[in-house]
Amino acid sequence: MNFPAGLFGDAWVFGACAVLALVWLWCLRTAPWRRLAVSSQLNVWLGAIVVLMLFWSMKAGVKPGLNLHLLGATAFTLMFGRQLAILGLSVVMAAITLNGAAGWESYALNVLVTAVFPCVVAAVLLRVTQRTLPPNFFCYIFCAAFFGAGIAVVSAGLFATLLLWLAGVYPAQLLFDDYLPYFALLGFAEAWLNGAAITLMVVYYPRWVGSFDDRRYLWQKK
Repeated sequence: MNFPAGLFGDAWVFGACAVLALVWLWCLRTAPWRRLAVSSQLNVWLGAIVVLMLFWSMKAGVKPGLNLHLLGATAFTLMFGRQLAILGLSVVMAAITLNGAAGWESYALNVLVTAVFPCVVAAVLLRVTQRTLPPNFFCYIFCAAFFGAGIAVVSAGLFATLLLWLAGVYPAQLLFDDYLPYFALLGFAEAWLNGAAITLMVVYYPRWVGSFDDRRYLWQKK
């Protein structure tokens, strides 16, 4: 999902830059910055960025732009909300690009596909879970963390496939036969790792997971 330079035309590149600039402006204005004012929370946010840099460095692919890697967007969103998650993943993508794994020309497109879109999907699924399902601990873990992560990755893969097809980079049959199906496998791995990570953090370090509310999921069960 890390697009190299020269894969998309100028219209796509500049259009993505404009959209990303608006997203960043929204994030900077609405992000819960007070949370990062606490040094321990800031350290967790920075630590998550470093860990995801390592995950994003491990990827597999067969053609330029047709690669896959774990995202961690759902866990980041559940921990800090979509705004701080998007900004954090933007830093991750900058580091990956600086390392040569992606092109600066495609930086905005990469951020939209691997950060903005999956974080928004994860936030929407969390909201749906909170509004439609009982305030149950297992509903949060399995629906918001486990299935939410899998759906976010598959959705990001579908978004990347659609962009590559609309831009005329690869034919639809190649994308749908040799690229998109692998996101089902990646989605399962992402779901398992995110679900396990959120479960461990909720049990041992609940303050790290901003979307988990003890009063909603635990206290009223006593």
